[in-house]
Amino acid sequence: MEVYGQIAGLLGHPRAAQMVGWIMHWSDFKKIPYQRVVNRFGGLASGYTRGDREAHKKDLEDEGIKVREDYTVDLDKYLWKPKMDFVKKVE
Repeated sequence: MEVYGQIAGLLGHPRAAQMVGWIMHWSDFKKIPYQRVVNRFGGLASGYTRGDREAHKKDLEDEGIKVREDYTVDLDKYLWKPKMDFVKKVE
């Protein structure tokens, strides 16, 4: 599970979280696992490409991720924490 700002930061543009959202919105679901991207509060996307938050919830639950009633996930449990060698490769 990643957040938009985390991806933007890894790409060297920490203020470009909204752009990451647009890229995810128009990406090919089969190539990019964009269902794993949520906002900084763990919130699911209301403008999810494959439908609404219910569709986003279903895709995450299909992967075994628990989604709360308020359409958020526990970032303490699910947030991806890349190792430093990965971060250095991206830089």
